[in-house]
Amino acid sequence: MNHHVVFLFTLTFLLLSFNAKAQQNYSGNSILSCKNDDKMGPSPSFLYTCNGFNKTCMSFLIFKSKPPFNSITTISNLTSSNPEELARINDVTVLKVFPTGKEVIVPLNCSCLTREYYQAETKYVLGQSPTYFTVANDTFEGLTTCDTLMRANSYGELDLLPGMELHVPLRCACPTWHQITNGTKYLLTYSVNWGDSIKNIAARFNVAAGNVVDANGFSTQTQTIFPFTTVLIPLPSEPVSSMAIIVNGPPAVSPLPVCSSEKCNSRRKLYIVIATTGGSMLVLCVVLFGGFLCRKRSARFIKRGEQSEKAKKLSSEDIRGKIAIIEHHSKVYKFEEIEEATENFGSKNRIKGSVFRGVFGKEKNILAVKKMRGDASMEVNLLERINHFNLIKLQGYCENDGFPYLVYEFMENGSLREWLSRNRSKEHQSLAWRILIALDVANGLQYLHNFTEPCYVHRNINSGNILLNRDLRAKIANFALVEESESKITSGCAASHVVKSRGYTAPEYLEAGMVTTKMDVFAFGVVLLELITGKDSVTLHDGREVMLHAIIVNLIGKENLEEKVSLFIDPCLTVTGNSEIVCAPQLVKLGLACLIQEPAERPTMVEVVSSLLKIYTSYMEQIIPPSISNSPSMER
Repeated sequence: MNHHVVFLFTLTFLLLSFNAKAQQNYSGNSILSCKNDDKMGPSPSFLYTCNGFNKTCMSFLIFKSKPPFNSITTISNLTSSNPEELARINDVTVLKVFPTGKEVIVPLNCSCLTREYYQAETKYVLGQSPTYFTVANDTFEGLTTCDTLMRANSYGELDLLPGMELHVPLRCACPTWHQITNGTKYLLTYSVNWGDSIKNIAARFNVAAGNVVDANGFSTQTQTIFPFTTVLIPLPSEPVSSMAIIVNGPPAVSPLPVCSSEKCNSRRKLYIVIATTGGSMLVLCVVLFGGFLCRKRSARFIKRGEQSEKAKKLSSEDIRGKIAIIEHHSKVYKFEEIEEATENFGSKNRIKGSVFRGVFGKEKNILAVKKMRGDASMEVNLLERINHFNLIKLQGYCENDGFPYLVYEFMENGSLREWLSRNRSKEHQSLAWRILIALDVANGLQYLHNFTEPCYVHRNINSGNILLNRDLRAKIANFALVEESESKITSGCAASHVVKSRGYTAPEYLEAGMVTTKMDVFAFGVVLLELITGKDSVTLHDGREVMLHAIIVNLIGKENLEEKVSLFIDPCLTVTGNSEIVCAPQLVKLGLACLIQEPAERPTMVEVVSSLLKIYTSYMEQIIPPSISNSPSMER
């Protein structure tokens, strides 16, 4: 009976998917309002609805360069994208500074794992005179919305202050089954420019106008589209740099907000008068009116423009340092707040060891509180200086009776080691999810090694110090042992570190206490093998403890790796096709490359990230169209 139910459910799902031609409904200029709601169901005025065949995928968006976000480094930092991939897809170097108005293609992982909307998550530190509206439309060019920002953050509209950090969900989507069967592999989120039409957008991206109509729920190919809104472009392959142009046109002022209160009636009448005077007058009036409302903002942009010209003259090291050191001022908690939040460190609030779950404030924000021993000032100072989505965020700290208490963002799925040990969900059984987790860790390490000033070595990478949030996004934690990345000999601490990280410690550290970035690469290689095998870094084999990588080397030898996939792949992983058989050995090869004895012969984290992205892309291409049984992100 159960088999019949599953069959009927699957059949129904397929039929619904085949009939779902339109990816989304175009929101029009309602997206500019800060007063939309979705109480009656998902609304296109928020983000793109989670109605694709997969719940996670690689996607792209177009961002128009402008100071101070006019380089690979600054755009990567703004969108939490990988700088190496950003440079590759735009056919430039990582030191590239773009002219103002140049469209930049940004690759992102898009997902809707626990929500009804697709999104790619990033964070943004507020500057002067911030509002949700200006962040959505000035800074992110309509690639997020005012309503979405208000929902994603606990701050009220009038409570925003410079230096606050906002969660920013970016607009992205995954193809429907109908689009996949018609050859679509990726969806690109395009922010509409002045003078754009459906037909000229389709021509520029070399896709059929009818496909753009279907993807956005347009009624005809001549339907009006509005600047500062977004449309989805269905692509059969990755976008290429030649698709991106330099946009010339009216100054990049914000669109005027859509008003919903009575006090906006007079402004609405003005809009109607403007709209009846023709296209050229519309552009002129909006620019003039926007300039009247935003004189101070214009002056600020002029100042930024002058600063950006100076920045172009700086060396790459100076630029990297200025971008990396964006300090976050963490909250100083009273000990009474910590006690109340953790219910006096009650046993039911204990997560593990000296880490407790805490519920803070009227907003009931759930955070993690860690009682430290000894001086934690170095870790606090470091975490306030580094800024990356894949590194755990320090929310605040407190000191009481000589003990520091650090307050971190709460990671619902615990450590990677715990997730591998206990979980039996669909995500747990998918190789694609494990590749994405590895990518998150690699991106975090790449940031530490290359994009901070000074650059750092974590020194304690292991599956217990990699935490997973509710969306299974991985973040590196525990920075107590971090050191600057210059090669040096560390005396007197190697032995204690070995005990804490058995199975992860690089041979050059065991032998001479040498600290370099290649030490983290070695540890990452062990984590990657754990993701593939599901086993601990040190495991029992023939009744004795053996390093995981030594077991795999003995199992596979040096030849016919592809034929021996079943010997090392986690039995919990669903192996239903050629994709796992091809990609799992590639992951093993990458992991073993990270574990080469000679540090200089190991890849850099930049090379690791690039390899993982290629493996993930290859995996996804092989399962499109995916079978119902092995899709890691199908609708459930």
